[in-house]
Amino acid sequence: MRLFNSRTGNVEVLQPLEPGKVSMYVCGPTVYNYPHIGNARPIVVFDTLKKALEAEGYAVNYVSNYTDVDDKIIKAAMEEGTDEKTVTDRFIEAYAQTRRDLNAEQPDVSPRVTETMDEIIRFIGDLVEKGAAYQAGGDVYYRVSSDPMYGELSHQRPEDLEVGARIEESTVKENPLDFTLWKQTDKGIRWDSPWSKGRPGWHTECVVMIQDVFGKPLIDIHGGGMDLKFPHHENEIAQCRSLHDTSLANVWVHNGMINIDGLKMSKSLGNVWWAKDLIAQFGGNVVRWVMITTHYRAPLNLNEEAFSAAARELEKIRTAMKQASVKLQLADWSRTPDLEEGLWKQFMDAMDDDLNTPNAAAVIFEAVKKLNQAARARELDGDLVASLLETLTRMLHVMGIEFTLPVLTAGDRELWHRWKAAVKAKEFVTADACRAELQQRDIL
Repeated sequence: MRLFNSRTGNVEVLQPLEPGKVSMYVCGPTVYNYPHIGNARPIVVFDTLKKALEAEGYAVNYVSNYTDVDDKIIKAAMEEGTDEKTVTDRFIEAYAQTRRDLNAEQPDVSPRVTETMDEIIRFIGDLVEKGAAYQAGGDVYYRVSSDPMYGELSHQRPEDLEVGARIEESTVKENPLDFTLWKQTDKGIRWDSPWSKGRPGWHTECVVMIQDVFGKPLIDIHGGGMDLKFPHHENEIAQCRSLHDTSLANVWVHNGMINIDGLKMSKSLGNVWWAKDLIAQFGGNVVRWVMITTHYRAPLNLNEEAFSAAARELEKIRTAMKQASVKLQLADWSRTPDLEEGLWKQFMDAMDDDLNTPNAAAVIFEAVKKLNQAARARELDGDLVASLLETLTRMLHVMGIEFTLPVLTAGDRELWHRWKAAVKAKEFVTADACRAELQQRDIL
């Protein structure tokens, strides 16, 4: 498996810290609302990466957090007249449901910030003791000047960075680039700490949860959206380097952003698309296929036609698989199929090439073409049809596409033979009626 490493700017061969095992952490959502389609893209991308790694034989420990402490959560709770946990529990379940709808597996571990507070406070204290952080009033800031390699992930020099939209400006900080580790507050959920009653800064939470869950300061893969590269992931690395002299992860993987009809998706433009609405309209397979047939690092432009085109493509794939499956069942073919090794190798070569899902999709369409040819041959080669069908099923599983194919009952078989007999006897009324019922049963 070769992956583009955002930290080095190169496509590199993945070399796990522990042979045969991959540790992967993906920054999860702040749970104050339902997931929009931008939230869904990393769900799909990193679930696909996990499936591809597993197809290569790796055991993957996949962790993704829930940020359940945030000003937006506190605001939502106050507006509802409830507590923060009621809000976050509701939307954590919404995210879990979106994963299920998109055929994505739940992470092996999903830590919450509120359940990691003791570790976060201890971590901040260690940074202060090390001199990499300092207290200002009831707040604590990370001292960016303590990390001589700050900016290596985003490939920026600290001296070139200016206070702006992504950098918190404050008169109490030593340096405008210094960022909050702990902030004193009298609003919403808060905890006692050696500095004040308050809550942690966002950039500290993930680095602590990684070390808490994995039990080590260096993992194989850290992922998330391109918008997290700076300052969030840059700041995670800085904190980890200050205490452990590591870059937190050997490979940093970032997925591209989403546009709607060529425009950046944003609340201010009123073009936010909710994942649940798209799934209800088009289905999870279609939504996933739209996202996975564009390379994960490229921007993804969404519009109605993209979903309609994806629906047509998936219907062609499913129809070929359904027809082949029905033919095998009618022929009572029961031998365990082998993979079509040539196609499978082409598919996995594409997936191993920095998760090149567009090329992998091209192999799937080639397999569909061969399956149609084999299923329509005058003499059925059951081994070949079964092999192509199994190969397609395996490839689609890695891509996260799951089809339910019909399992013929005795009644289905009897209807099929009655239809064929009516066609042969040119009893067209009977044949048409049988055909219509077979279509209704999803057999034709």
